[in-house]
Amino acid sequence: MRNIIAVASGKGGVGKSTVAANLAVALAKQGANVGLIDADIYGPSVPIMFDVEHEKPFVREVNGRNLIVPIESYGVKLLSIGFFADTSQAIAWRGPMATKALNQMFGDADWGDLDYLLVDLPPGTGDIHLTLVSAVPVTGAVIVSTPQRVALTDAQKGVSMFQLPNINVPVLGIVENMAYFTPDELPDNKYYIFGKGGARDLATKLDVPF
Repeated sequence: MRNIIAVASGKGGVGKSTVAANLAVALAKQGANVGLIDADIYGPSVPIMFDVEHEKPFVREVNGRNLIVPIESYGVKLLSIGFFADTSQAIAWRGPMATKALNQMFGDADWGDLDYLLVDLPPGTGDIHLTLVSAVPVTGAVIVSTPQRVALTDAQKGVSMFQLPNINVPVLGIVENMAYFTPDELPDNKYYIFGKGGARDLATKLDVPF
């Protein structure tokens, strides 16, 4: 794995998984070998986004070890806890169980040779985030936010977590999602329903790319 990229957000519902999925497919279309781990243990959505929600990974033996074989869709290798639980089933796990699942998706899977492994993290700053940065060398993090003030406040916490001295992961940039709405019948109109320019202002304030 040449590059491990974390995709994170301070709060839920800002489109973090959508950004992670599109970033993975865009890199694959450029010719890169790409994998995506859906580490949003409590709300896995990657199987739905890649139209593989009914797929089940199988296990094969590699050099005497039984490894999970990721599902492939749109040129991206995928692993998600959503493959191992019913879509309507609540995943009520304590922190140690969630971190064990993440470690298994990293260490017990046959990823092969990857240029990029993207990790779609849960919202916030918790066990999964700390497990990731302590278990593997994370190349950088992408923070996703909407322009709303409450989302920006949480996004700032996400940036500051990766910049902590004991974590020290470069923040590659802040992505502003849901910046505006354009109705089909008025394709030249932009409605800034969540405010305007909030994430750009935050990126400037924190001196990270927008």
